[in-house]
Amino acid sequence: MRSPDTGVPGRASGVVGGWVWSENVRPFLELLSHYNGHDFDRTDWETVELGLAGTDDESPDGWYGYPLVGPDRRVDVELARAAGCCLVMVRVTGVDDPELWVRADTLVGAFSASGGGCPCR
Repeated sequence: MRSPDTGVPGRASGVVGGWVWSENVRPFLELLSHYNGHDFDRTDWETVELGLAGTDDESPDGWYGYPLVGPDRRVDVELARAAGCCLVMVRVTGVDDPELWVRADTLVGAFSASGGGCPCR
C-alpha cells in the first residue's frame, strides 16, 4: 500500500497553497478555523481584513500572516492580494495532520472554483 504522502505536493512539508476569490477569504478562514478548532470570530475577521488591505503577492514582504490556534495545533495562514485582480493568494503552513491537510487543500480548491462578479475572470 502506498503512503498517503506519496506524490502529493506540499503534504509532506505541511504546506497548502493556492488562491481564492477575495469574496471567499472570510468563509475560507471560518471553515479552516473550524477544522483546526479555532473559534474564528468577528474580531479575527476585522484583524485579517485590515492586514490584507496593504498586501501584494508580487512583493516578498507583501504578505500578511495570521495564526489559527486550536486546542491541539496551530496553523499559520499567509494572505496577499493579487495585483490588479480579485484573487487572494493563500499559503497555510503547519498543516501536519493528514486529515487537516486534505480539508485545507479542498477548501482552497472549492473557494477558487466559485466566486461572484469579479471583472478579471
